[in-house]
Amino acid sequence: MLEAALPERWTVVGGVGFVFAEQEALLCPDLAVVPAAAARNLDSYRAGLIELTVEVVSPGSVRQDYLVKDRAYARAGIANHLILDPYQGHCVTLWNPGPDGYLGRDTIPYGKTVTIASTVGPLVFDTSGLPVDPAR
Repeated sequence: MLEAALPERWTVVGGVGFVFAEQEALLCPDLAVVPAAAARNLDSYRAGLIELTVEVVSPGSVRQDYLVKDRAYARAGIANHLILDPYQGHCVTLWNPGPDGYLGRDTIPYGKTVTIASTVGPLVFDTSGLPVDPAR
């Protein structure tokens, strides 16, 4: 869904670490949008390549996804961050990064169309097909 919304010179990578100087460790977003020219089969990338990060919440990652990574991504200057939460049935879009986290935040219930005014161009996608925890 994300790849289809991206302009041609951008791509999505997942399952790779990004070096965040402040963390002195790797953080691994579920998905990250990087320039297609920079996407190689590497174990890790510089955080400065990322234009958008995406986290999908799981039961064990709530604190990490909503607090730890959110702040680390903002401090690194990543322009946009998206949290997909099947347990709450919504996505959270974050933008305008600062030293204490993102200053802009919208929560959109699943079933709506999400528009992210990203630095790579507007990204628009429908959330009605995203999975929701059946216990919800």
